[in-house]
Amino acid sequence: MHMTMRWFGTGYDSVTLAQIRQVPGVTGVITTLYGTKPGDVWERETIAAMKAEVAAAGLTLAGIESVNVHDAIKTGEPDRDMYIDHYIATLSRLGEAGVSMVCYNFMAIFDWTRSDLAKPRRDGSTAMSYDQRIIDRMDPEAMFKTMQTQSQAYTLAGWEPERLGHIKKLFERYQGIDGEQLFANLTYFLKAIMPTCEQYGIKMAMHPDDPGWSVFGLPRIMTCKEQLLRLITTVDNPYNGVTLCTGSLGTNPHNDIPDLITALKGRIHCAHVRNLRHNGPGDFEECAHLSADGSMDMFAIMKALYDTGFDGPIRPDHGRTIWRERAMPGYGLYDRALGVCYLNGLWEGIQKMSQRVSSKT
Repeated sequence: MHMTMRWFGTGYDSVTLAQIRQVPGVTGVITTLYGTKPGDVWERETIAAMKAEVAAAGLTLAGIESVNVHDAIKTGEPDRDMYIDHYIATLSRLGEAGVSMVCYNFMAIFDWTRSDLAKPRRDGSTAMSYDQRIIDRMDPEAMFKTMQTQSQAYTLAGWEPERLGHIKKLFERYQGIDGEQLFANLTYFLKAIMPTCEQYGIKMAMHPDDPGWSVFGLPRIMTCKEQLLRLITTVDNPYNGVTLCTGSLGTNPHNDIPDLITALKGRIHCAHVRNLRHNGPGDFEECAHLSADGSMDMFAIMKALYDTGFDGPIRPDHGRTIWRERAMPGYGLYDRALGVCYLNGLWEGIQKMSQRVSSKT
């Protein structure tokens, strides 16, 4: 595996590439052109400048997260082919620049949802959390305003105001779109882009839905083992794969993530590994990566990745806000750096344990 961190780019991220370079074991970043909009064709010069900036810091560009999919593609509107052509053009330019992995999602309207971006925890830190009871008392516009208020003045990925500022119109576009129609539109999209992915060696890594159930009645189609297996069998191409996000899949406590990793062997192109704590049905909070701080067995997850030969980029995900850091919620430096060290320690221990077993046989 290749340890990375997510970086939103100069001017958008409180964390610098120089700081990321100093985190032990981190060799690259997962990044994007944060100022682009869904449907834009990325400029070659801008892609080259992004790659050069990362390289100048002594890091590799390990992948893109995300090239966002336009809503017309998700809803199957008449102009979707135009936006698919734009997406293919961007993939081609990324491929020309040597980019080999793109993490994306196919969620309707919201890329992810939380009821609180700074819930106080017992250790004095704050963390993002979700409580269905709170969500049920909100309407989408109220939730959007809450997210803006709690964002620490940062633009949250997936919650860009130029798009969600028209939230009523977005909901109108998704009227009549159920899970089967959304999946059919996803299949149409993937079949259209796979030839380009094959040409340039770009692995598409589908991010699971977060949380793993319907919010405000919107369809969710990437929430569990069965749905992810359907994804890779319906478009059975090695470049069509998955981002193994333990936090998103872990929102449903019935998901057996080590088993899911085994089932998806060879088709996990990227991994986001984080922990969360379940407080009750539909009620969870994000926490430290340490297993004991949450509800997930991080050792078992990392061992499953190791045992299945995972060799893609991996990164810690949504950290707590600790030590009075002011940063984008979930994406400060300190707790994610601690997460890197913890995940690297688990990997090293698993690797050495495996080597000793092998030497005795």
